[in-house]
Amino acid sequence: MEKPIVSAMLAYGMSGKVFHAPFLETNKGFDLYAVLERNEKKAVKDYPNIKSYDSISDLLADEKIELVVVNTPNDTHFDYAKLALEANKHVLIEKPATTTAEEFQELLALAKKVNQKVHVYHNRRWSSDIMAAKQIIKSGKLGAVVEMHLRFDRYRPAIGVKYFKETPIPSSGIWYDLGSHLIDQAISIFGTPISHFGIKNSYRENSQVDDFGFMHLLFPNKVNVFITTSLLISDPQPGIIIHGTRGSFVKEFCDEQENQLINGMSLLHPEFGLEKPNKEGKLTYYNENVQQVVESIPSVKGNFNALFDEIYQSIRNNKEFSVDNQDIITQLKLLV
Repeated sequence: MEKPIVSAMLAYGMSGKVFHAPFLETNKGFDLYAVLERNEKKAVKDYPNIKSYDSISDLLADEKIELVVVNTPNDTHFDYAKLALEANKHVLIEKPATTTAEEFQELLALAKKVNQKVHVYHNRRWSSDIMAAKQIIKSGKLGAVVEMHLRFDRYRPAIGVKYFKETPIPSSGIWYDLGSHLIDQAISIFGTPISHFGIKNSYRENSQVDDFGFMHLLFPNKVNVFITTSLLISDPQPGIIIHGTRGSFVKEFCDEQENQLINGMSLLHPEFGLEKPNKEGKLTYYNENVQQVVESIPSVKGNFNALFDEIYQSIRNNKEFSVDNQDIITQLKLLV
């Protein structure tokens, strides 16, 4: 492997602590070098060798830094990514990439001008459940896909403390937060939709932002994808349901990587990425003899680290990144 990519994060909240630092620290392709922490210095407690900056200008002035992780509140992504690119840094932007497709296109034009890379962090393409669903579709046992239902359910009736999620500012609300994951998963399987219809609304008491979102996407070959996300589901429904001309697949939303990271499990632990027992998907289909077959389908091992492997290859060897930036433009147009 070539020289590790010297990397810096612009925040050390949950995103930095759970979804970025552990990978940048353990993946041999990266060097977790610096973090921006204006107030309490928390990162150094977990990573004693990390360099902590008080201002973004000082961090961006550090010529050692090659990659900047823009994991700040959604409404700041465009401005901070632009600053990083202008400082000749590659950027990895938390989802949603920006508030609008026009902002993202501006970043892409700037990146091309300064010869740097723009990547967007859609880690849930590498969740165990969606990877299992992709394998089932590819197997052909479902026949031609007619409809797919993707859900991201939570029960959070109280208004949260994070202002950027609960205040009516650009890219706040559940649709940008969780809907972006589901739209990205649908695009990663079926490509660009040919039409769509969606609604979002607020139902929690005193909510200022949407806490429910739904969208119907129609893809080529008459494939229908129905996306739902809500903060008021006390009994979460299956996260993935697929019906085809020959069979059906039902899977609980249950990728364990986030929980394992929150609980401090090492990425090197042999059970990292494995789902808990009895979380298998159910595949029901008709074989060539028109006999019904029911199979229990265990999920593949979740692997968020594959995203970082791809980013390394993109930056060092100019290889293609799975989360295509044209897909991001499509997604942002759907989110608005």
